[in-house]
Amino acid sequence: MDTQQNTALRRALAEVPGPLPTSGVIHIAIPHTDRFTIVGNHLAQHPDLSCTAVGIAVRIQSLPQGVEIGIKALAARCREGEKRIAAALRELEAFGYLQRVRDRLPSGRVITRTLFCNQPTALLRPRPTANPRPSAVTATLQAEAPAPAPAPAPAEVSTSAPAPAPGPRMPEADLPEPDLPERPPVQPSSFVTPPPPLFVPLVPPPTAPKTPPPPLPQPDEPTPELDRAATALLGDLRRQAPELTLSEADIRQLTPGVAAWLERAAHPDAIRRTLTTDLPHPLRRPALLLKHRLTALLPPPLPGAQALTAPTRPRITMTPFQTCDDCDRAFRSPTPGHCRDCREHRTHHSHRSDDARTAAA
Repeated sequence: MDTQQNTALRRALAEVPGPLPTSGVIHIAIPHTDRFTIVGNHLAQHPDLSCTAVGIAVRIQSLPQGVEIGIKALAARCREGEKRIAAALRELEAFGYLQRVRDRLPSGRVITRTLFCNQPTALLRPRPTANPRPSAVTATLQAEAPAPAPAPAPAEVSTSAPAPAPGPRMPEADLPEPDLPERPPVQPSSFVTPPPPLFVPLVPPPTAPKTPPPPLPQPDEPTPELDRAATALLGDLRRQAPELTLSEADIRQLTPGVAAWLERAAHPDAIRRTLTTDLPHPLRRPALLLKHRLTALLPPPLPGAQALTAPTRPRITMTPFQTCDDCDRAFRSPTPGHCRDCREHRTHHSHRSDDARTAAA
């Protein structure tokens, strides 16, 4: 069997055109006759896609339409896990190869369609328009035009008979012009804007700049007691979860975060339960996970006693009713007396009596 394989390999190498390279890959290209998929070099040699994403894209292209290509369906077909397949699908979606769109059926049901384009950059270029069919007038003219006369066969050169003299040639101005239809005016060519891309990446590419993570919380008033309690709590985490065995450098780095929790009156058991519940498996960087939880799950400070009291409504002072001494009419006034009409009447009479006294004097 080894001799047959080596002989077949030598025969295949002998059929490779050109001289064989001294290093590097040597391609033995055997044409496919069935069960093959065409893959472009823009995908196979994509500089920003991982090899896992390229392999998942080739696997998707080889599947027929209607086959489920979700994360769990691909994980059942491939050896990669669900996390690697999900990351590969996000890469393909970022570069336009994969797109998920929501569509509404005539029955009113909303479904999610998964689209895969083998060449997304071609969607950005305008599609070439097909050649228009010839009009009826052009077809009629082509049918009525006389067929071109066959080219005369080359005559044998005769030395005895002289060539006939050419006859008089009709000037071109006297030739009858054929009745041809007028050509439509040529429209000035306008710039055709390319259509918008059908595949819009919803996820930023992996090369996009990432926002820096928020800093670890710090206590407002660090004290030795807080530092001692936070250090003891972090060192005791390995009793609850062996995965959270921290080094001394990690404990010194995370101590201010735990001190900030203790300063906000968080119970140590609540902090321990928050840091040790639902740990991922396997846990590769425990210090980074604890830093994220201490920062993202930081509780607010406890409210003061004044903030917990119910707000008091402002007291509205009501002006009491009084009874007029003259007309017994009710009116609002802080002190008893006369109503407005009686006061005006009394003022008017006092002015008239003053004028009468002035006139008598």
